[in-house]
Amino acid sequence: MSLLIVGASVAGVRTVQALRKGGYDQGITVVGEELHVPYDRPPLSKEMLGRDRDGTPVQLLTAAELDALRIDLRLGVRAAGLDPRARVVRTGDGQALSYEGLVIATGLVPRTLPDGNLHGVHTVRTADDALALRAALARAPRVVVVGAGFIGAELAAAAREYGCAVTIVETQAVPMAHLLGETVGQQFADLHRGHGVGLHAGAGVDHLESAAGAVTGVALTDGRVLPADLVIVGIGARPATQWLESSGLPLDNGVCCDERLRVAGFPQIHAAGDVARWTHPLYGEPVRIEHWTNANEHAAIVAADILGLAQPPAQVPYVWSDQYGHRVQIIGRPATGHLARQQGTVLDGELIALYADDEDRLAGAVVVDDPRTFMKVRKAVAAKAPVGTVELPVRG
Repeated sequence: MSLLIVGASVAGVRTVQALRKGGYDQGITVVGEELHVPYDRPPLSKEMLGRDRDGTPVQLLTAAELDALRIDLRLGVRAAGLDPRARVVRTGDGQALSYEGLVIATGLVPRTLPDGNLHGVHTVRTADDALALRAALARAPRVVVVGAGFIGAELAAAAREYGCAVTIVETQAVPMAHLLGETVGQQFADLHRGHGVGLHAGAGVDHLESAAGAVTGVALTDGRVLPADLVIVGIGARPATQWLESSGLPLDNGVCCDERLRVAGFPQIHAAGDVARWTHPLYGEPVRIEHWTNANEHAAIVAADILGLAQPPAQVPYVWSDQYGHRVQIIGRPATGHLARQQGTVLDGELIALYADDEDRLAGAVVVDDPRTFMKVRKAVAAKAPVGTVELPVRG
């Protein structure tokens, strides 16, 4: 069976690797919209922006590893449409790519502001985005970051490395309260302020002010105007499914899939990574998870299904974030529970926050700068252990 993978992403590349490792010896074509060879995305808002780094994308594969996969890699090719009955993907340059099996791994498209096409307004989703922002940070003394989620926080921290004056605008009254609750979210607000970052929480953006096509300020919904030489928009992303809208595939906040990542009603098509909304075996409900580890997990599941192997066990969702020199690790789904136990703070780098469901079992956790405790907590979350049974470290 010839296989076409749309998206030279982590999910797409790892699917190829899992297939080859499992003995799949038939033809595989990988289509990627960017001209870069496949690279890792978490470093875009982390290592690539570091002032002491060279800004080079972190490649997913060496040249030798890429050659060993024996794939037809087509870069700079954008998928423009899909006819699942004819089993053909149409591309922006007029190609018609036929397939027997298809994997959709197109990831996300960043959300932006209505007037986000002004010079000096940036989003970060690609290596070129990160390189452009890196260059801009070196000469932008006043930066406004719109959005205080993980991406916004990481970009604000990166801007501070360059000595920029940084202000964050966040619509929630407390940053990340929808994910971690107000108590822990307030500690992330303190982290920003403790590093000299201004924070306007509970404020929305009305419009961007400009002169000669370049941004000069951010006008808030309460009438205030924040001067800005550079605006970074970190307000989330949407699944890259626009090219599928006329295909007949089920689309609802992503491509709808079953527990084996088969697209509902189209068993010869799989979706993987950020674009897939699948029935998670651990939760029994459709979820779409925008995490690097999720993309790797999906690759193993898709490959196993294509190869006719047993499905690998589902993993508890995991994400990490690097902010102001701190490593923040989150396991499970804290938003589905309530804060049950807390030790330390984000600012002192000793936070451990445990979230419980209605039966007092671990639903998720946040751990800062303590990998040993995190591994212990991770096992407890996976086991849905009672919150009271988790032993936390004794600190002076």
